[in-house]
Amino acid sequence: MAFLLLILLGVGTGLAAAGWVVRTANDGPELSTYTPRNPGGLTKVLAADGTRLGFIQNDELIEEVEAKDFPEVLNQATVAIEDERFYKHTGVDYEGIIRAAYTNATSENTQGGSTLTMQLVRNLYTQDVTRSGIEGYKRKIREARLAQQLEEEHSKAWVLGKYLNTVPYGTYGGQTAVGAGAAARLYFNKHVKDLTLREAAMIAGMPQAPSDYSPVNNPEGTTTRRNEVLGKMAELGYITREKAEREMKKDLGLDMDRYFQRARERYVLDFVKSELIKEYGLDATRRGGFTVTTTINLKYQQYARSAMSQLAGVGPSSAIVTIDPKNGDILTMASTQTYGRSKGKSTFNLAAQGKRQPGSAFKTMALMAALREGVNPSSTTYTSRSPMRITKPPCGSPQTPWELKTYSGSGAGTMDLAEATTRSDNSVYAQLVSDLGPDKVKETARLMGIKSKLLGVCAESLGGLTDGVSPLEMANAYATIVNGGYRTRPRVIKKIERNGERIKLPKRWRIKRTKAFEDGVTDQAVKILASNITGGTGGKAQIPGCNQGGKTGTTDKNIDAWFVGFTPRRATAVWVGFPGSAKISMNGMYFGSNIDGGTYPAQIWGDYMKKVVANGCGEWRTPKEPFNSQPFQGRYAREGLDDDEAGEGEQGTTPGTGTQPSPPATQQPSDPEPRDGGDGERGNGGGNGNGDNDARFDPGAYETQPQGPPGNGGTQAPGDG
Repeated sequence: MAFLLLILLGVGTGLAAAGWVVRTANDGPELSTYTPRNPGGLTKVLAADGTRLGFIQNDELIEEVEAKDFPEVLNQATVAIEDERFYKHTGVDYEGIIRAAYTNATSENTQGGSTLTMQLVRNLYTQDVTRSGIEGYKRKIREARLAQQLEEEHSKAWVLGKYLNTVPYGTYGGQTAVGAGAAARLYFNKHVKDLTLREAAMIAGMPQAPSDYSPVNNPEGTTTRRNEVLGKMAELGYITREKAEREMKKDLGLDMDRYFQRARERYVLDFVKSELIKEYGLDATRRGGFTVTTTINLKYQQYARSAMSQLAGVGPSSAIVTIDPKNGDILTMASTQTYGRSKGKSTFNLAAQGKRQPGSAFKTMALMAALREGVNPSSTTYTSRSPMRITKPPCGSPQTPWELKTYSGSGAGTMDLAEATTRSDNSVYAQLVSDLGPDKVKETARLMGIKSKLLGVCAESLGGLTDGVSPLEMANAYATIVNGGYRTRPRVIKKIERNGERIKLPKRWRIKRTKAFEDGVTDQAVKILASNITGGTGGKAQIPGCNQGGKTGTTDKNIDAWFVGFTPRRATAVWVGFPGSAKISMNGMYFGSNIDGGTYPAQIWGDYMKKVVANGCGEWRTPKEPFNSQPFQGRYAREGLDDDEAGEGEQGTTPGTGTQPSPPATQQPSDPEPRDGGDGERGNGGGNGNGDNDARFDPGAYETQPQGPPGNGGTQAPGDG
């Protein structure tokens, strides 16, 4: 215990207290009883190709570095200013303690006498910072004992490396750089191994008083401290006096490029953060030291922005989401909206969070419901009328009729369901949902992957949703069609590592495929939606020589416009509109005409997807399950509209397909996810104005008004084409 007696002499307590010193040392816990503090590390997020997107921000900036990567110049500078006898002592520097005690007693300067090893014990194990009085002496005595134990177990290189990785090097912008690796990035925008002599000397001088030696807040004091380090290095022979003096004449040379704050695709970064928090919690997400590889394709992101740039100066914003149907990977999540946390920027992710009315792009859900029920799209016909009013359940009643028009304002005559889709005819689809029942459309939308609020009312078939849907949802729903009826769970995270070791992915990010429809059913939808591009409302999306399909969508007064489509290998949703709750019309914004789904959204989709599929679109799936159609027993398909429903000046009867048995009951899927969740919704199966749900509708939100509030009818302006 000789070193303890020397400590005693150093603090002037005298030999009479030797027994107290020994007892104090022995009363302290052994090193083996401590669990080293885990300083953690920032979570780094990468694109699919390994390019860094950015870091999940935390109060502590940490970049752990292997001991061998600390440059010798930093090792020397740190030892020179903090513990010049580091390589000579065994954890406790007796000479240093006596020298510190003498200095403290004879001058106004204060020296601590702690070695690097003792400081490491405090930072990594005890975290005891008591400095004054008898408790301060006890802390020093116990640190000394633990420091000797630590050096018995580890090499000097290990001790110095751990010290450099765990000591704080100052705070900037509310974030503290912990470890020299983070300090090098923060102050000089470089890896620690690339530090120059003057840079290493500045960093080495900071731990004694990080606030006083802040190069940002006190550059003069920091320069003085750096020069003190250089002088000490010269005194100990690490560098020549001439070199030290040359370096002292230089400025600090800061290059604070905000390495830890810079980010690509910041909205993707925040989306990933929200996903990580759901699984690991906030603290682990911020300081878990994860390296997260996402599914995001940076080339696709560039293609998306290039395609959306045609909106520059027009006014509206746009968002694009692309999904790989086979595995659910989100390949693109791009938006024109300026995103960030500074003034004038938004933190709202239009691609993933934007809930907008989908217009006729949601007719595809009604089409899929019909096909799933065995309705033959070629032999099932309706007569398009405009204006028209549905006065019978489940979509209306004489007291509260469902009144609507086609996009053109006039009827288009008798047509089959396939043609009605390419024309995006509101009248036909209103009759179809009246025949099917809106609950069937809701159920089908859920099977396709729609998770937003659905009430199971008729207006939803024409895009009249309570809260709207996101581009992410729509892309995933259409991916189910082109994927042969398999719904895949969307994911943005495909790999997680920590300390170089791969972590098993939680279930939420593993590939999950659920059989939702027979591929014979989806094959019918693919063919119809493909013809919608070659000869329907989606013509501007056409890519010559490419297998593709899709559907336009435009809401009332041209407030939202969509094109959602697919190739055999990719499903993409494009939305155009004004962000925020204000309903801003896009009338007159397309070269003097109105923006609808067939204008900018279709053009953007086509321009973007041309680059995405440059190496080939792929071939359509050959279905393995037949499409078993049944002659449809729907009332409107069979009898047409009554005279009082057909609209002013139009006849209301339509030749049907004969009186045939109703289709068989819908086969339930093996996995009914996604389920309705906790929002109190309930499908009333009607939408006739008599249920409680109907009163919640905001008529202005719909392409075509489902019905007025109870006791109140009314007509709404034309909807989408």
